[in-house]
Amino acid sequence: MDHATRRRRHALFLLFFLPGIAMSSWVTRTPDLRDLLAASTAEMGWILFGLSLGAMLGILCSGRLVTRYGTRPVIGAGTAMIVVSLAVIGAGALTASVPLVTAGLFVGGVGMGAGDVAANVDAADVERRTGRTTLPTLHGCFSLGTVVGACAGIAATAARLPVSGHLAAVTLLAAAILLYAFRAVPPGTGRADPAAPAPGAEAGAGASRQQVWKDGRLLLIGAIVLAMALAEGAANDWLPLLMVDGHGLDATSGSLVFTGFAAAMTVGRFCGTFFLDRLGRTIVMRASAASGALGLLLVIFSDQAVLAGAAVLFWGLGASLGFPVALSAAGETGPGQTARVSLVATIGYVAFLVGPPGLGFLGDHWGLRPAMLVVLAFVACAFVLAPAVDTRHRLTALAPERAERSR
Repeated sequence: MDHATRRRRHALFLLFFLPGIAMSSWVTRTPDLRDLLAASTAEMGWILFGLSLGAMLGILCSGRLVTRYGTRPVIGAGTAMIVVSLAVIGAGALTASVPLVTAGLFVGGVGMGAGDVAANVDAADVERRTGRTTLPTLHGCFSLGTVVGACAGIAATAARLPVSGHLAAVTLLAAAILLYAFRAVPPGTGRADPAAPAPGAEAGAGASRQQVWKDGRLLLIGAIVLAMALAEGAANDWLPLLMVDGHGLDATSGSLVFTGFAAAMTVGRFCGTFFLDRLGRTIVMRASAASGALGLLLVIFSDQAVLAGAAVLFWGLGASLGFPVALSAAGETGPGQTARVSLVATIGYVAFLVGPPGLGFLGDHWGLRPAMLVVLAFVACAFVLAPAVDTRHRLTALAPERAERSR
């Protein structure tokens, strides 16, 4: 691996780490935010919908922006918006302003939706160039960021540090990480060839999108990532409140449980490459779905807070590999890697960011614990669909056909 590629990988590690620490920093303070804003569970769902709405906008624009400009400017602009969102949420907490907090989440959602999809396209390109399984480790950096952010959140909660002061410190750290890492991201990745004739290029792009949407295996992979990303997103948005309201823990203990979830996600992703290379994707995906389902079952149905808190570790391990494994598999389902990875990443981020607020509306009527039955049902579907991610044999089979076409 040459020096430039190594620097690029390291930069991506930091650029995946940054959204993790940003998200967990405000997630661990959701009980305090809820109290500062005097919001009910349903009202918190509406506030979180600001994140979802922004994310949808970012996701829908990301693929076209990457095709037109490449991954570098989209990653830079998206990550900068995440940094700005932390400052706006902190200002909203300081003034107890629901509109400001919602606006901050909206800006963060746009940045996360656009920037993370672009970062995954860039990471898939690195994985292809190096021939090494990289995406689980990169997503592990996101989870590591959530652990670091959650630990800081627990300390801030226990010390009764104001939410605004806490988020201001995280804003400065995130800005420093962005300025350092962004320089190593090369231009041009994922961008359509500007030298191609315009009419032909448009026709080819349209045919590529049509082909992607007609690929049954790719859509099955999308269903898997939808289920597993929902399991991850539900915990990221609701786990502290789920443990506080559903199991009677205090705010600090609820944040501690969330940290356990984030730590389990981190361990699963950093160890995932070892198991994927030895056992294959289908076995690992089925084991992940089974672990996630077991954790959810115990959290939903157990009335013992200690057991439910421990079960969160199974939930985290189960949710850890769904996203990165599905993205790796998507790039191997056929030609047009950028379009395929973008589609599956888009499905995953829709589930990750849009699904959880819907759980808030269900939780307001049923309670947060029963609302998690929806997540459990999706994870069970991922267990059944797991063989769809075993695409390496398909990539090998397509190689002679591609070689013949290139003659």
